[in-house]
Amino acid sequence: MSDSLRDQLLGLGFKGASKAQARDKPQVRERPSSRGQPPSPRPDNGGTVQPARRPPLPSRSTARPAKAPRTQEDIDLARAYAIRAQREKTERIEAERAKQEEARKRREAKARLTELLKDRSLNDPAAEIVRHFAYGDKIKRVHVTAEQLIALNAGQLGVVQLDGRYLLVDAATLAQAEAIFAPAVALRIDPNAAAADDPYVDPRYQVPDDMIW
Repeated sequence: MSDSLRDQLLGLGFKGASKAQARDKPQVRERPSSRGQPPSPRPDNGGTVQPARRPPLPSRSTARPAKAPRTQEDIDLARAYAIRAQREKTERIEAERAKQEEARKRREAKARLTELLKDRSLNDPAAEIVRHFAYGDKIKRVHVTAEQLIALNAGQLGVVQLDGRYLLVDAATLAQAEAIFAPAVALRIDPNAAAADDPYVDPRYQVPDDMIW
């Protein structure tokens, strides 16, 4: 402003600002640009910042399609499956129970058989003749004397299996062992049966009377 214009304004009553007032006047600072940053939420309710609201999640009715109602055929099929599963479970339980009962009976029978055969074995440690026989789909053998071989082939003696051993016993003990636990009878010869029924009844296993001593 030129001095002449300032003088005219002063003459009209306007007062110019002093240098001290110009120095004390607060300066407005330019705020940094916030370009590229999201606007900060304005405080509300006494200065508390309210979080931004999220859009509502879709309800289950809209997220998953409604299932079709079950037909009578589906219900009957599910019932049939349930009945079969229950029947199979019952059969497994019954089979396991029968297995345990059979094992218990075998243990008790073997215990009675052991008691019966105590001190009744006729096995001779000095026997040298081998008598073969079939038992459990395998060929087994027992050592007998010449006299025992004749009695065994005549049905007067028999063989009982106990704990992997083959015990030679008389006919009465053999019958008692069969009554207690029949699978334990390893060899019993019927004297009235044909010789072909026992392929191991061979003349080579027979001892002539004049050679028995």
